[in-house]
Amino acid sequence: MPRSISMPPIARFFPDPPLSPRVTLPTMYDLPSEDPEEPGLPDEYHALQPQLLTRAFRSPRFPGDKIFTGSDLNLYYDSRHPQWYKRPDWFGVVGVSRLYEGKDLRSSYVIWQEGVNPFVVVELLSPGTEKEDLGIYAESELQSEVSSELEGATPALSNGQSEPPKEIPPRKWEVYEQILRVPYYVVFSRYTHRLHFFQLVGGHYQEQPLDSENPRIWISELELGLGIWEGTFEGVDRPWLRWVDTQGNWVLTDTEQARQETELALEQVGQERQRAEQERQLREELIAKLRARGIDPDAL
Repeated sequence: MPRSISMPPIARFFPDPPLSPRVTLPTMYDLPSEDPEEPGLPDEYHALQPQLLTRAFRSPRFPGDKIFTGSDLNLYYDSRHPQWYKRPDWFGVVGVSRLYEGKDLRSSYVIWQEGVNPFVVVELLSPGTEKEDLGIYAESELQSEVSSELEGATPALSNGQSEPPKEIPPRKWEVYEQILRVPYYVVFSRYTHRLHFFQLVGGHYQEQPLDSENPRIWISELELGLGIWEGTFEGVDRPWLRWVDTQGNWVLTDTEQARQETELALEQVGQERQRAEQERQLREELIAKLRARGIDPDAL
């Protein structure tokens, strides 16, 4: 009689086949967006500019319920380090449910839960974030200095042993280019109004040339572009990043679209009233002519 082979106790803890990260790792509910620790101080511009991008982000190729946009929201990107995240100033995802699992508002965006990476990311430069946002394209005089604490020796433990070095998360540039492989990456400076446009080519970002007089970005897969618009948004008049359509027209926000529809409706009402008034005047002129000829219009 063949001898039975007992399973090692540790094998009972590993299912066959292994479970996916979606099942085993933290979910959106475990990885919220509170307590940001990213460099760059929040300001009113960082609140308004993403609003304008979101409220006009409509692609002819994707229905609204298959588009998600996030701003200053924790983006968890590495299943090997589930606590690591970045906070893009703005990012757009297409081909994903507008709501988390079709039913809930998101408190973060967790790649291994969603299964769809951002398609376009926009970063708004702040003093001190150039190297983080621009990577190898950051100007040398604007690059951040390496902290003296990181350059020095590791602190000693109480027993005299040195603490093992901690694994440092990659910068945004490396995350977007090498981990998430975001196809389109846009960086804009509110101070110089300079626009950088990077496209993923052969696994690396390549900066695309732009017209210095009228910089415009075009994303063919979305049938949308980005340009610098001089105008008033939420009562603030300044240059803004704004979406453009295939005809080069600025894409209206939801508020602007509603206002335009109201104005068109009022214009239609005015035209109808004008037409009714013209018909009334013609009728009165005809009646006057008939009576001048001795014809009773009521007898006709």
